[in-house]
Amino acid sequence: MRKLFLAMFVVISLAVLVFATQVNLSIIHTSDIHGNIFPVDYATGKFSAVGLAKISAFLSEMRKSNPNTLAIDTGDLIQGTPLAYYYAKVDNSGENPMIAALNHMGFIASVIGNHEFNYGPSILERAIGEAGFPMLSANIVFESSGEAAFAPYVIVEVPFEGDTIRVGVLGLTTSFIPNWEEPKHIAGLNFLDPVSTALEYVPQLREKVDVLVVAYHGGFERDLKTGAPTEELLGENVGYQILKEVKGIDVLLTGHQHRTIAEVIDGTVISQPSNWGKVAGKIDLVLEKKNGKWEIVNRNIAQISMANYDADSEVMAMFQNFEDRVQKWLDQPVGIAIGDFYIDDPFVARLADNSLIEFVNRVQSFVTGAPISSVALFTNDIKGWKTGPITIRDINAVYIYPNTLKVIKVTGADIKAALEKSAEYFTYEDGEIVVTDSWINPKPLHYNYDIWEGIEYIVAADRPVGERVLSVRYMGRPLDMDGEYEVVLNNYRAGGGGGYTMFQGKPVVREVMLEVSEIIADYVLERVAVSATLDRNWSVGTGLIHTVGWNETLRTISEMYGIDASEIMKYNPDLKRVERIPAGTKIIIYRAALEEVPVI
Repeated sequence: MRKLFLAMFVVISLAVLVFATQVNLSIIHTSDIHGNIFPVDYATGKFSAVGLAKISAFLSEMRKSNPNTLAIDTGDLIQGTPLAYYYAKVDNSGENPMIAALNHMGFIASVIGNHEFNYGPSILERAIGEAGFPMLSANIVFESSGEAAFAPYVIVEVPFEGDTIRVGVLGLTTSFIPNWEEPKHIAGLNFLDPVSTALEYVPQLREKVDVLVVAYHGGFERDLKTGAPTEELLGENVGYQILKEVKGIDVLLTGHQHRTIAEVIDGTVISQPSNWGKVAGKIDLVLEKKNGKWEIVNRNIAQISMANYDADSEVMAMFQNFEDRVQKWLDQPVGIAIGDFYIDDPFVARLADNSLIEFVNRVQSFVTGAPISSVALFTNDIKGWKTGPITIRDINAVYIYPNTLKVIKVTGADIKAALEKSAEYFTYEDGEIVVTDSWINPKPLHYNYDIWEGIEYIVAADRPVGERVLSVRYMGRPLDMDGEYEVVLNNYRAGGGGGYTMFQGKPVVREVMLEVSEIIADYVLERVAVSATLDRNWSVGTGLIHTVGWNETLRTISEMYGIDASEIMKYNPDLKRVERIPAGTKIIIYRAALEEVPVI
């Protein structure tokens, strides 16, 4: 009889396990949408698998298969495309299209990102007022009172068969915003440490909810599994600290870095869904009711590409009239060019100074205050503009990447090493300078060849790799290899991107978190007329370093190399005693590839 009872007990127990109440809760995660609704690349005008219209189609499909689906965004929503710029700077008579889109798509929350402040407090305050969901940030507080400036968290109730699952979402924002943003845009605000803020709020929320989500606009400097430093350093490591130091988090949604992350570590689901709506994070949590309380019994995370989803026609129709106005505005003049800012031949533009790249470098130096700047001619399709009207479309077609700017402190040796890296772009074959095959095959790497302003330099493409930079000067004097200099680069290059390892880990002096295309647009709009300049501060050619022998003179050296003595003097401005040059003196012998050459 006792054996029969035990057998029945086992059967009943198994039945309870089989028929235990379970529910699948899905969270769709977006981040760093940056003003993208339509599947278009505004820089090229071509189709691109990005935008909220595609996310909407995916979200609708998800909700059909699982009604218990929540959508959460982790910031950098209202800035980043001509559409967002047009709304903020030209015509904001209607509802903010980014907010209207998330309202339509039924998002339960968005986090305040650093780019939410770019257009000033009035645009942000209006966006918050129009949002049918809270825009969260627990660690941004008023300077005067210490009270939260935005909603710190939201608790959402998900009904299920007469029961309720309570999901809490705590919002956090990178505290580095004061290092990036214009002071007037964040006046009266304090940015507290997100880790300390999470340690304060998470225990409180944990008692109130079944599922606790921390949505952080920020990222990781360390490998999530090993804790080792990652290749790309973005100035903060708060995401990793939250993961390791704050207990009780079920889901950690991140952003800011534009990385694609899908991990489950020590029971915490971690998501970062790239940028622009290229992918969406899909978190699936299986909850089971145990002892009267919902518990997570299984968890999965995947990043889903939007490439295979058609854009939601209803979403596009909602904003088509606005988009049409944006497209029309893109072709309206916003400034006047006095002189040509134009690339006739991209190969020639990489052999000697040109007015378009000089202009971009000068804008970068102006907005950051850095005396030395570098930028690339990203592709061979970039042309610029000629004398006459300049449109926003022209500007977006010149700076095609969503880069921001960093000023870093480097040594003269670092600058020299970077110039040598760029000089690898060229090869000298059969008496001609050509592009090195590995820089164009299997894919073009033109964006890794940098052009500098604020220094004077010459490159001899026929020299061995690593010995091609014959001269680098700053303010009329040879660059001090041990001296420190402030240079402005885009965030990709400043982090060592493209193989420029000499810049990795360098001190960041300041950052400008507006995208460079917007910086250039603002520069032109403020001045209306901009003049093309050309200081011819650099060129590429052929040459060598000659060591002066006993009794050699400027005349005999010029005859030796078949080059005019004035040309030798041009590239050796520190050469004073031309009648009798001391033996052992190093002299640059250089021929520029193009006729018009810089004065070094």
